[in-house]
Amino acid sequence: MKTRHRLGPRLVVRTGTAPSLDGLLAVVRAHHPDADTALVEHAYAEAAFWHEGQTRRSGDPFIAHCLTVAAIVTDLRMPPPVVCAALLHDVDDTACPPQRIADQFGKEVADLIAAVRTAVVSAYPQAGQGTAPRSDAACPSREMAVLAIRLADRLHNMRTIAFVAQTRQLLIARETLDVFAPVASAAGLETVGRELQDLASAVLQPAPASYAVTGPLLATVTLLLPSQQRARWQEEWSADLAAHATRRARTRFTLRVLLGAPRLSMTLRRPSCRERR
Repeated sequence: MKTRHRLGPRLVVRTGTAPSLDGLLAVVRAHHPDADTALVEHAYAEAAFWHEGQTRRSGDPFIAHCLTVAAIVTDLRMPPPVVCAALLHDVDDTACPPQRIADQFGKEVADLIAAVRTAVVSAYPQAGQGTAPRSDAACPSREMAVLAIRLADRLHNMRTIAFVAQTRQLLIARETLDVFAPVASAAGLETVGRELQDLASAVLQPAPASYAVTGPLLATVTLLLPSQQRARWQEEWSADLAAHATRRARTRFTLRVLLGAPRLSMTLRRPSCRERR
C-alpha cells in the first residue's frame, strides 16, 4: 500500500511571495508540538547573516529562497533538523567557514547539507522502477530528508523560472518533467510532483492564451493609450507577464489587461493626468 505524506497545517506559498519566519515556526510547532524551534530560529539567523546582500535573478533577497524551501519542507512534516538544513542548504556558496555549520547545528544538519549538494535525483527510483525512498515524515530516513530538500529547492526554482534565460528554462523544465516530478510522485510526495509537472509543462508547452499580451496584440492594445504612454505600458505589461510562472497566472493577467485597457486609456487622457506629468 502506498504511503502518502498528508499535509495538515501548512504555509500557503504562492509564486512571488515568501513565507515569514513566524509562519514557518508556527507550522513546525503544529507538526511537532514537542520540538524546540530555537534551532530553526538560529538557522534562519545564520542563513540571513551569510546571505546578506545576495539577491536572486528576480531581485528578491536570497534569504526569501531559503525560507520558501524550508516552508515547503515543513509542509511535508519534516522535523526541525531537516528544516534547518533546508534554511542553510546554500550556505556553502557564501563565505561561511566549512566547519561552522557542524559546530553550530550538529553533525546531522551539516551532513544533510553536504548530501543535498551531492545528491543525484536521477539516481532515485521513479514510478515503476522499483522502491522509492519512503519513511515516516516525523522521523524520515536520511535519504528521504535529502530528497525532500532537493525537491523543495527545485520547486521554488520552477516557481520563479520566468527570470531565467529562455534556453535555460527549457533545459530545467525538461529535467523537472522527466526526473524530478516522477521521483517526487514515486516517493509519496504527490502534491510536489503534481506542481512540478504543471510548472514544467507550462514552460515546455505554453498555451497560446498565456502569451496573448505579447507581440502584435500587445502593440494593438497599447494603441488605445495616449501615444506618449504606450512604450511605458508595453514594457510594464511584458515584465509583469514574464513574472507569472504558471499558465493559469499568465492567462488571468492577460484577461485583466485586456479588460482594463479601455478604462486605463480614459484615465490617462484626463486633463488632470496630463497636468501631473
